Amino acid sequence: MDDSDVAEIVASVRRFVRDKVVPLETHIDETDEVPAELRDAAAAMGLYGFAIPEEYGGLGLTMRQEVALVQELGWTTPAFRSLFGTNNGIAGHVLMEGATDEQKKRYLPRLASGEWTASFALTEAEAGSDPGDLRTTARRADGDGGGWVIDGTKRFITNAPIADVFMVFARDAGHPGRGADGISAFLVEAGTPGVTVGPRDHKMGQAGAWTAEVVFDGVRVADSALIGGDAGLGQGYRTAMRCLAHGRLHIAALCVGMAQRLLEETVAYAKSRTQSGRPIAGFQLVQGLIADSQTDVYAGRATIEAAAGQYDRREDVRMAPSAAKYFCSEMVGRVADRAVQVHGGVGYVRGVAVERFYRDARLFRIYEGTSQIQQVVVAKQALARDGKP
Repeated sequence: MDDSDVAEIVASVRRFVRDKVVPLETHIDETDEVPAELRDAAAAMGLYGFAIPEEYGGLGLTMRQEVALVQELGWTTPAFRSLFGTNNGIAGHVLMEGATDEQKKRYLPRLASGEWTASFALTEAEAGSDPGDLRTTARRADGDGGGWVIDGTKRFITNAPIADVFMVFARDAGHPGRGADGISAFLVEAGTPGVTVGPRDHKMGQAGAWTAEVVFDGVRVADSALIGGDAGLGQGYRTAMRCLAHGRLHIAALCVGMAQRLLEETVAYAKSRTQSGRPIAGFQLVQGLIADSQTDVYAGRATIEAAAGQYDRREDVRMAPSAAKYFCSEMVGRVADRAVQVHGGVGYVRGVAVERFYRDARLFRIYEGTSQIQQVVVAKQALARDGKP
């Protein structure tokens, strides 16, 4: 898709977010639910498949185009983006990165249209930052019919309560141990016997973006559920890492969008709030906080644009995504903190946008690889390159 078409899509999403989603932010935060009309509108706009190739019904955006779109989604509650984020991101990319042609043709159109909501089932209680420690197993089924039997429990799975399908990562029961070897990815439909989704997690922030525990108890799936077929056996860990690289750039762009919203909320409040008979925007210490946030936003935007270009050109699909996610997720936390500081006591009151975003922003430093994991990835890559670009 050419850039002029993408510019129209981005402008349309910008209008929709600001006119339709922003007025419902407080409602979503208080009810922990995104209204059905927003879900339907997102599907109608093609947002469930913006990163999925056009041949499968998606928009086929490049990474550079995607980050432009996602910044607009970052302007509002993360719950809206979460509705379709996994279809385009870590769950949909399991199919794009690892599936057979037949699997792509069968399943990707369902994700792109919004017919299916997909979940990425990797994290476990003892396998978060290091998925190589996962304990979920997959063993060859006994008797006629072939297939696999999956047992294990996944934790903090985004969209689990509304998921139609799970991309499940499991270790071959005949290949015990830890690390990348022996892990495969399976497509498991939500209604399969033995799949149980727990109650929604009650989180600090990001209300409306549902996560839950998912239990797989003797879940039997056909051989066709193995992502990539026989060639995909034991390739699940590598597939997951490629999916996470894309997802990290996506989250970095989301953070920049949220930081821009926070900055504008801060500036508007500073110009309207008076102290000693004049707007607090006239006080230099307040100006210093605003200047730091503006500089952070500039740096974050430059970082994701450079990293997205390198990703599209396949020049750097490891260090750049991690560096971008690390910087931008930390950056939005700083901008949120300054926003609350400028608002003073008002910024600590429920119902005020910066208070909500302060809580929402905290999660970005944890999921899709903590800041500490990004530090490890970046350092290892820099050391391997002897510090060269």
